[in-house]
Amino acid sequence: MDISHMTDRDLLVEVIGPKATEQIYRGSLTPVFHNHDIPEPQRIKLHVAKELVTRMLYEELKRDISFSVPEAVKRYLLSRFSGQEHESFLVLLLDAQNRLIDLEEAFRGTLCQTSVYPREVVKLALRHNAAAVIFAHNHPSGVAEPSQADGMLTQTLKQALALVDVRVTDHFVVAGPLAVSMAERELI
Repeated sequence: MDISHMTDRDLLVEVIGPKATEQIYRGSLTPVFHNHDIPEPQRIKLHVAKELVTRMLYEELKRDISFSVPEAVKRYLLSRFSGQEHESFLVLLLDAQNRLIDLEEAFRGTLCQTSVYPREVVKLALRHNAAAVIFAHNHPSGVAEPSQADGMLTQTLKQALALVDVRVTDHFVVAGPLAVSMAERELI
């Protein structure tokens, strides 16, 4: 079966069936993954499908030669944060050639904020022997623009990590279907 040319609706029919698709699909996949009214069997199938895609994208990140171009990171982060109703702060730990060593959710917060502690980020980078890091966090509010607080936090973390020779290469803010790179905006 060639699914590459199937519509979103056709793909959903394959995963959760025609009746459930008719009830929940309104022209966009994003609300489908946020819909809490989906019957349990279909919700489980959608959750499994999303998890498989997230894992596949993570595998792609691990194979990528370098993280100097942020598109692969954006794809992964959009999948990773999709449907998440609380803020999370991720640290992507990189080796000297900017290849992914590991990715960790360093902090988890509430609907509108999370507390990030520079000391813990430094410990995490040293524990993984990282040469560089990329930060990412989500805004469940739906606004992907980096806030002034995001900029200040990035600078604080950058200064703390510089003391132990770890570079900060980027900080992504993810909201809904958007992922904003602070490096691309020259905010780092």
